[in-house]
Amino acid sequence: MADADDVRRLALALPHVVEIDSEGFDFRVANKGFVWSYPERTPGSPRVIRTDIAVLYVGDEAEKQALLLGEPERFFTTPGYDGLPLVMLRLAKVDVDRLSELVLDAWRMRAPDELTADLDETDLPGSGAR
Repeated sequence: MADADDVRRLALALPHVVEIDSEGFDFRVANKGFVWSYPERTPGSPRVIRTDIAVLYVGDEAEKQALLLGEPERFFTTPGYDGLPLVMLRLAKVDVDRLSELVLDAWRMRAPDELTADLDETDLPGSGAR
């Protein structure tokens, strides 16, 4: 079971990541968001920042649909995210190794090529050295 502290640790272990000041967590690389807390919106109520749910950049609609259909207990979306390459992940439904893969994938899709080319796979968070 993963949590917001795991998201923070994994994201900050990646090169050139900046954490944006927020009520939850919000991580960027090259000024592009790749993982952040889910801002739940219920009509007639104020927005609630959910640190038990991560929003992940997934790159395209095909990847989004694959995650949503393949692992519905972990991933979901809302109408506000229709047409966007983003999914929500229930952190309590994923282990830290899988979270590490997802955060790394999101980072790779948003980071400039020169950063991803230099990344040493053995130095990645969750690669066995804990």
